[in-house]
Amino acid sequence: MNKTELVAAIADKAGIAKKDAEKALAAFVDTVSGELKAGGKIQLVGFGTFEVRARAARTGKNPRTGEKINIAASKNPVFKAGKALKDAIN
Repeated sequence: MNKTELVAAIADKAGIAKKDAEKALAAFVDTVSGELKAGGKIQLVGFGTFEVRARAARTGKNPRTGEKINIAASKNPVFKAGKALKDAIN
Protein backbone atom coordinates (compact mmCIF):
# COMPACT_ATOMS: atom_id res chain seq x y z
CA MET A 1 0.00 0.00 0.00
CA ASN A 2 1.40 3.40 -0.92
CA LYS A 3 0.61 6.81 0.56
CA THR A 4 -2.24 7.55 -1.89
CA GLU A 5 -3.93 4.23 -1.14
CA LEU A 6 -3.46 4.78 2.60
CA VAL A 7 -5.06 8.23 2.41
CA ALA A 8 -8.00 6.77 0.45
CA ALA A 9 -8.45 3.96 3.00
CA ILE A 10 -8.35 6.40 5.93
CA ALA A 11 -10.87 8.68 4.23
CA ASP A 12 -13.19 5.75 3.53
CA LYS A 13 -13.02 4.28 7.06
CA ALA A 14 -13.39 7.64 8.80
CA GLY A 15 -16.03 8.95 6.41
CA ILE A 16 -14.06 12.12 5.67
CA ALA A 17 -12.75 13.78 2.52
CA LYS A 18 -9.45 12.57 1.08
CA LYS A 19 -8.06 16.07 1.50
CA ASP A 20 -8.77 15.96 5.26
CA ALA A 21 -7.34 12.44 5.54
CA GLU A 22 -4.17 13.58 3.80
CA LYS A 23 -3.83 16.51 6.23
CA ALA A 24 -4.34 14.17 9.19
CA LEU A 25 -1.73 11.71 7.91
CA ALA A 26 0.76 14.53 7.26
CA ALA A 27 0.16 15.89 10.78
CA PHE A 28 0.72 12.41 12.27
CA VAL A 29 3.98 11.90 10.36
CA ASP A 30 5.24 15.40 11.27
CA THR A 31 4.36 14.90 14.94
CA VAL A 32 6.05 11.50 15.17
CA SER A 33 9.14 12.79 13.32
CA GLY A 34 9.38 15.86 15.55
CA GLU A 35 9.04 13.88 18.77
CA LEU A 36 11.64 11.31 17.71
CA LYS A 37 14.02 14.07 16.59
CA ALA A 38 13.68 15.62 20.06
CA GLY A 39 14.65 12.28 21.59
CA GLY A 40 11.15 11.38 22.74
CA LYS A 41 9.08 8.23 22.44
CA ILE A 42 5.50 7.76 21.23
CA GLN A 43 3.50 4.89 22.68
CA LEU A 44 0.12 4.00 21.16
CA VAL A 45 -1.37 1.35 23.44
CA GLY A 46 -2.49 -1.67 21.45
CA PHE A 47 -0.69 -0.52 18.30
CA GLY A 48 2.97 -0.05 19.11
CA THR A 49 5.81 2.21 20.12
CA PHE A 50 7.96 4.56 18.05
CA GLU A 51 11.35 5.33 19.59
CA VAL A 52 14.96 6.16 18.75
CA ARG A 53 17.78 3.73 19.45
CA ALA A 54 21.45 4.64 19.38
CA ARG A 55 24.02 2.58 17.50
CA ALA A 56 27.55 2.72 18.80
CA ALA A 57 30.49 3.49 16.54
CA ARG A 58 32.14 0.36 15.21
CA THR A 59 34.68 -0.95 12.77
CA GLY A 60 33.35 -2.50 9.56
CA LYS A 61 34.86 -4.06 6.49
CA ASN A 62 34.56 -2.92 2.88
CA PRO A 63 33.22 -6.03 1.09
CA ARG A 64 35.06 -5.23 -2.16
CA THR A 65 38.53 -4.55 -0.82
CA GLY A 66 38.46 -6.12 2.63
CA GLU A 67 39.76 -2.80 4.00
CA LYS A 68 38.66 -1.91 7.54
CA ILE A 69 36.55 1.23 7.81
CA ASN A 70 35.20 3.19 10.75
CA ILE A 71 31.41 3.43 10.95
CA ALA A 72 30.21 6.45 12.92
CA ALA A 73 27.68 6.25 15.74
CA SER A 74 24.10 6.95 14.65
CA LYS A 75 20.52 7.13 15.87
CA ASN A 76 17.82 5.06 14.18
CA PRO A 77 14.03 5.21 14.43
CA VAL A 78 12.46 1.94 15.56
CA PHE A 79 8.87 0.70 15.66
CA LYS A 80 7.95 -2.08 18.06
CA ALA A 81 4.52 -3.60 17.45
CA GLY A 82 2.15 -3.88 20.41
CA LYS A 83 0.41 -7.06 21.56
CA ALA A 84 -2.97 -6.17 20.05
CA LEU A 85 -1.41 -5.54 16.62
CA LYS A 86 0.53 -8.80 16.79
CA ASP A 87 -2.63 -10.68 17.79
CA ALA A 88 -4.62 -9.08 14.96
CA ILE A 89 -2.04 -10.21 12.42
CA ASN A 90 -1.76 -13.73 13.76
